[in-house]
Amino acid sequence: MSTQPAPAPLLIACALGIEQLALRAGDRGGAGGPVTVLRTGMGPAAAERSVTRMLADPALRDAAVLATGFCAGLAPGMHPGDLVVAEETRDRRGTTACVGTDLLVKELGRAVPGRTVHTGPLTGSDHVVRGHERSDLRATGAIAVDMESAATLLSAVRAGERPVAAVRVVVDAPEHELVRIGTVRGGISAFRVLRSVLPAFFEWHRSLLLPRR
Repeated sequence: MSTQPAPAPLLIACALGIEQLALRAGDRGGAGGPVTVLRTGMGPAAAERSVTRMLADPALRDAAVLATGFCAGLAPGMHPGDLVVAEETRDRRGTTACVGTDLLVKELGRAVPGRTVHTGPLTGSDHVVRGHERSDLRATGAIAVDMESAATLLSAVRAGERPVAAVRVVVDAPEHELVRIGTVRGGISAFRVLRSVLPAFFEWHRSLLLPRR
């Protein structure tokens, strides 16, 4: 009797404890294979170290990798609680293409109905971006910025060929910067959205396990 190969695992990477808490609060099972939620710590260097170390584990060698958490929106009209699905991630070291963007957009629409989902390039930074820096990054075509996604996905593909993606929840935006009144309300909204996204991640992962025609 032939033995079915074990399903490929899924590694979900976030930076902050509050992001990890949101993801765990929303975990009701339903993934296509084993799932690990990794808290990398803040910043690109921490993300690179953590992801590289995790993917060196033979159990995670072939894992699909999805970066998630909060981000700053760059495009006018973005609001806290909006979702960003990256078509690619960028930083000074290069660009990483994402897999299954359209599927993620569709599944997020089901998981978090009524929320706006933006797609486009997600850029990386090694610090919190404010003021004119936002405008400069927006001029490159990026729609959002965070400190870990680009490093996470670049580290993942450097460790071996695998599907990668990034989904972020906007916690502040050009008209709703964190230093302004309403920060707490925006943060609660973003937390609630992040708590609801795992079903979309699981559907993305499950689609990767389907046999190709």
